[in-house]
Amino acid sequence: MKKEKKEKKSLSSFSILFLILFALTAVSWLLSGQTFTPTIPAGGTEEVSKVVGAKLSDFVMSPFNGFGDAIDICVFILVLGGFLNIVTKTGTLEAGIQHIVKKLKGNELIIIPILMILFSIGGSTYGMAEETIPFYALLTAAMVASGFDTIVAVGTVMLGAGSGVIGSTVNPFSTGVAMDALRGIDIKPNTGIVLLVGAVIWITTTAFCIICVMRYAKKVKADKGSTILSLQEQKVMNEQFSKDEGEELVFTKKHKVILYLFALCFLVMIVSLIPWGSFNITIFNGWTSFLTGQSFGDWYFGDLAMWFFIMSLVIGIVYGFSEKEIITNFIDGSKDILSVVLIIVVARGASVLMATTHLDLFILDKAANSLQGFSPVFFVIGSYLLYLFLSFLIPSTSGLAYISIPVMGGLAHSIGLSPDVMIIIFSSGCGLINLITPTSGVVMGGLEISHVNYSTWIKFMAKPIVIIGVMNLVVLIVSMLLV
Repeated sequence: MKKEKKEKKSLSSFSILFLILFALTAVSWLLSGQTFTPTIPAGGTEEVSKVVGAKLSDFVMSPFNGFGDAIDICVFILVLGGFLNIVTKTGTLEAGIQHIVKKLKGNELIIIPILMILFSIGGSTYGMAEETIPFYALLTAAMVASGFDTIVAVGTVMLGAGSGVIGSTVNPFSTGVAMDALRGIDIKPNTGIVLLVGAVIWITTTAFCIICVMRYAKKVKADKGSTILSLQEQKVMNEQFSKDEGEELVFTKKHKVILYLFALCFLVMIVSLIPWGSFNITIFNGWTSFLTGQSFGDWYFGDLAMWFFIMSLVIGIVYGFSEKEIITNFIDGSKDILSVVLIIVVARGASVLMATTHLDLFILDKAANSLQGFSPVFFVIGSYLLYLFLSFLIPSTSGLAYISIPVMGGLAHSIGLSPDVMIIIFSSGCGLINLITPTSGVVMGGLEISHVNYSTWIKFMAKPIVIIGVMNLVVLIVSMLLV
């Protein structure tokens, strides 16, 4: 009872995000007028030399401006909610999950490393992040049915994809943008070094994350009382995801067809997002553009939104829903996931506010100047800590790369250190903090879908986040000394 009372007093995701917005506004007032001499980012045309105090209108409009900045992902998630609800109403997922759980009886743990490796590959190769949102609802139901809890589901998705992003190799939104930013200041990046150091961090981080989730999953499977979920979270988990074990569901041929269509949706999503052009692969050029006008490899959230919308209609028709049932189920699903969209909007507002007040460039400039004269070891540690802080405020990896790499990569080059290793310092630091930062729509959205409190996730991640950081620093320090 005492634990439940404490749970009622915990802040919601929205409250946490609005407090951050208010704190950023207050800091901009305190630093208003502070001058600095920034390095203009690649492609930049305007040099800003002082912090601008946020006006009341900047604070009030930041969530709206965040929506404008994140409109593509917001529309995608709304459509995705409708798609998932139509599939759910067919009973396919429930029957399919029960069917899989029965087949894996006694071997449920094996699904965790398999899924985490797949998510990790996606994270390292094309920056799989927002694309994981649909998997939270699916895997949470499957994991709970398999005898685990919601933390295992969140850990499988978030740490799986996150470990890949931390060890980005050919991720166009992280290492790709960072290398382009280096070229913008006339420094030619060494792709081999970036790939090698990134791969080492990718493999070690993924292995640790799998062990971390597996150990917790084994403990929960053996003893339900060992869960770190609060009593209130356990109650919600049982209400939302647990089904009557005595209820036998028939997995029909129609369910099987819909499951194939469902799998096809996600297969197309993954294939369409991989930047094939970066690998000089042209097999998808032209003929795959008939649906949206963009070939696979060039798809983004707008293309994905319309793909899932079309497949919602197809699945509804295959199952035999009427026109009214398809529309009603689609709209109901969009309404159910609206809270996730609003969280992403407010989270993105923090990045917009930072850019409006120029706090991002001010912090970066002052930190870069303070790192000059450090030994290579302390330079790496200081740079890594800087990126942890900056990524807390600016979760967008591509945005942070264009702002920071011309400064930090240029600084490393000027003092005789490797700008290529700096790229991996950036990607690993950014990826690490994006596992826990409340300004990340993926973190807050995923937790919202799986009904896990932010405070519970932080409790689960307290030790792993430190260990991952230390592991990454060891690799980065050795790399900087050797290169």
